[in-house]
Amino acid sequence: MNETTYPGLEADQRGGLTDAGRAIMDAQVFGLLAETETGAGWSMARLQNLAEQVNQAWLPYGGLPSRLPDDLRRRHAQIYQAAVERARAIGWDDELLDDE
Repeated sequence: MNETTYPGLEADQRGGLTDAGRAIMDAQVFGLLAETETGAGWSMARLQNLAEQVNQAWLPYGGLPSRLPDDLRRRHAQIYQAAVERARAIGWDDELLDDE
């Protein structure tokens, strides 16, 4: 049986703006992963474990970037801006809904 793996932020179909990509980027924000870690080759089980850690890290902030301390809010903005730029470079349009 061939297990599906994540291609990494740079090869993500939406530049990282997928559930797996967001888990990796949020883990970078909270220092759970180095900002150089893209998750390339990670199994879905490993990504699920990371997502659970990220959910715990978000709890004190209610999942809202606006509630993050200044340093984390700046890191969040930088990491997500890079993802938006990657996504736009491969044709992502934030005006379109996922089902369009």
